[in-house]
Amino acid sequence: MRKPGWITRNVANRVVAWITRRGISVWGSRILAVRGRKSGEWRRTPVNVLTLESGRYLVAPRGHVQWTHNMRAAGGGELHLGKKVEAFTAEEIPDDQKPELLRAYLRRWKAEVGVFFRGVGPDSPEEDLRRIAPDHPVFRITRSG
Repeated sequence: MRKPGWITRNVANRVVAWITRRGISVWGSRILAVRGRKSGEWRRTPVNVLTLESGRYLVAPRGHVQWTHNMRAAGGGELHLGKKVEAFTAEEIPDDQKPELLRAYLRRWKAEVGVFFRGVGPDSPEEDLRRIAPDHPVFRITRSG
């Protein structure tokens, strides 16, 4: 996992989260709420929802972080946009199915998160995407309730 820099952590993430909490999506942004696997408390973090014909996905650009561990344990969570709350279930995608999802994610958000993908971009060869796939959890999300 590569930790975000000071500007990302203290400025960019906070600004995007503030705007998203007020109901304005910035390029697909949502506030992800997932229960902590140990505490059971709700944990929140800004995320980008990747929407494709094959479904909706959450990609972890920074790798195996707390929200991904919590998502595995909880099996789902909530996406918040302003006062709208969408409950969902989550299914983790196997590494061999990730390359095209990672490519689509990078096509949309490379300027924002590209540094976390070790030089791999949307135009990189398939083998590069396969190489980094184990480092970036991807979850297919399905609306529940």
